Amino acid sequence: MAARRLLATMLATALTGATGAADVLHFELLAASETVYAEPHDIVLSGDGRRLYVADNGNDRVAVLDARSLTLLGTIGERELNAPHDVVFDAAGRLLVADTGNHRIAIYKPEGSSWRLDGQLRERLRSPEGVAVHADGRVFATGAGSNNLVVFRDARVQGEVGGFSSPHDVEFDAAGAAWVADAGNDRLVQLDEELRFARVLSGAPYGFNGPRYLDFDQAGRMLVADKYANSIKIIAPDGQLLQVLGGPRSGLGAGVFDRPEGVEVRGADVWFADTYNDRIVRYRMRPGS
Repeated sequence: MAARRLLATMLATALTGATGAADVLHFELLAASETVYAEPHDIVLSGDGRRLYVADNGNDRVAVLDARSLTLLGTIGERELNAPHDVVFDAAGRLLVADTGNHRIAIYKPEGSSWRLDGQLRERLRSPEGVAVHADGRVFATGAGSNNLVVFRDARVQGEVGGFSSPHDVEFDAAGAAWVADAGNDRLVQLDEELRFARVLSGAPYGFNGPRYLDFDQAGRMLVADKYANSIKIIAPDGQLLQVLGGPRSGLGAGVFDRPEGVEVRGADVWFADTYNDRIVRYRMRPGS
């Protein structure tokens, strides 16, 4: 474990300039799953933090893992889903899945120890790869094939915005603003309440190369899986690039990745989908000294 910790710390490169030592996070690898997945994409924790739900893309299912050990506990949607990319829970405990190959957001409702398909959203979407639920109940979905973002309220389209190229994740910051991983344009876009572009992070110093999925930690930092850079990029609330974990070359081990896609943060722990290593990994984030 000491060797893994050292390697992960060495590869968590801190950017020079305004970044101070206290801003640097050290990443300790705690667990890695068995490679029983096929290009896992985005991931989400259950409300109690005990289970991790994985869009197991190549296996056409959602895999359910023990969040600590990363052992496989069960599956959802086998023989119903087609290349799912994203998963998220709504306030009612339903699981929303970006069911990409079926051009819909599939909605699963828990029934005892199993899950039942309870509905779908598909209007104006083609090949959706991202889905998120706002605190006010609206569902935001990105159409990677239709190059748009569609907002649903009570299963009806409330709004739509274009100008994207193969958009993937959509997530909300602490203020409730939506951020879109505009993968084909190598940028992140923040939307205002009217769904207008409010901020764009692109070019130097970020060097995005197909950013896929993201999440926010308790300090408001954004962790972005930058697929073709083989890295996780950590960005301050003010937009400053603080740190890069992994990259530029792919690898298998502590602190390195092969085209990562999924990110989920809960407290000091963070889970990544190490997508083309066909595994999920769990790290502990620790502040610098």
